Amino acid sequence: MRIEILCTGDEVLTGKIVNSNFSYISQKLEDFGLTVVWGTTVGDDRDSLMAAFRLAASRADAVIVNGGLGPTVDDLSQEMAAKAAGVELVLSEEWLARMEEYFQRRSRVMPPNNRKQAMLPSTAEILDNPVGTACGFALDIDGARFFFTPGVPRELRRMLEEQIIPRLLKKSGVQAVIHLKRFHSYGIGESRADAMLAGLEDLAPDGGVKLGFRAHYPQLETKITVRGRDMEEVERKLAPVTAFVRQRLGNFIVAEDDRTLEGEVLAALVAAGGTLAVAETFTGGQIAARFGPQPGAERVLRRAIVSRDPGQLAAAAGLAALPEAEPAVALARSLADASGASHALAVLVDLDEGGDRIDLGGTIRIAVAGGGRVETREARLLGGREWVRLGATEMGLDCLRRFLLGLPVAERIDFEKV
Repeated sequence: MRIEILCTGDEVLTGKIVNSNFSYISQKLEDFGLTVVWGTTVGDDRDSLMAAFRLAASRADAVIVNGGLGPTVDDLSQEMAAKAAGVELVLSEEWLARMEEYFQRRSRVMPPNNRKQAMLPSTAEILDNPVGTACGFALDIDGARFFFTPGVPRELRRMLEEQIIPRLLKKSGVQAVIHLKRFHSYGIGESRADAMLAGLEDLAPDGGVKLGFRAHYPQLETKITVRGRDMEEVERKLAPVTAFVRQRLGNFIVAEDDRTLEGEVLAALVAAGGTLAVAETFTGGQIAARFGPQPGAERVLRRAIVSRDPGQLAAAAGLAALPEAEPAVALARSLADASGASHALAVLVDLDEGGDRIDLGGTIRIAVAGGGRVETREARLLGGREWVRLGATEMGLDCLRRFLLGLPVAERIDFEKV
């Protein structure tokens, strides 16, 4: 099946907004064996939209249109979809009621211009949006099936996964059940992971298992797509594949599927009845920021200290100064005592001098204290200021994960310079 993604909006066309929605849609479709053949970006202009709709309809079997479903005058997707399909715009009483209820639950009065979002082409099939007011819809234009989606990322993602992908799979004639299994790892690059997982696809001789990767430093996502006649067959194929990946990637796996590294750390602390204090420099508080929004973090995260000044870090943890020998160890121990937390993580970064450049690096010193013991990790990362910041954040979280799970804390990774 030939699929086109058509993104709308002047802000996307001019680059004022990075078009992350396109990459998300394309990757998600690829996960389910659905390949995007064309990608188009068009501004908020009626003639341009009509031309783009006509071209897409002439060459694609299915078209996902992203954006233009809002309440303002430059949101044109409903209007132009109706014109392209040769039908009238009509008020959807069903969606109008949904929007009014949406505002009532939030103790707000619905602005009059939001009524525009309930005006749909008369032949449209509603695509539910449980987290917003933009009504998704589908209709045929010149023989191609068009799916119209909101530009807000969280709304798009729910609609794509729950409403559109099942319809595309049915339209493509795929009779099999497709399941995506994901492993998130830190410390190994894509080429090394590919070599470590050689032979994985051979575990399903019928070609029902596909291996893929998505590198987004500092993590690597390993994707396993399993196809079968039904879920029972998928689970039968998946079991040896999952065991194979866990055995080969081992300690480098930080989370699976929709779980995250920080979520796994928090879960381990909750399971142990533990609490946490964090001290970090140069990372800009990113370690604490990743814990903060997690459900249950309010019961675990006791204190977070963020400063580029070592003296300020020391003072906040109850030290006169950081010692030259093992400063991270002293900081972690003192922070645990001062905060009353069962565990403390200290991440110190000694950055190279000078302007940002590819060979600029930093020495990362990490200490984790808890349960009467302390584990340390020291590494040097290169690649520029942002590369070092991201790497130090991830390494700190991973060291804490390993400490809590009883894994080796100081295990060499691909990204460090020896």
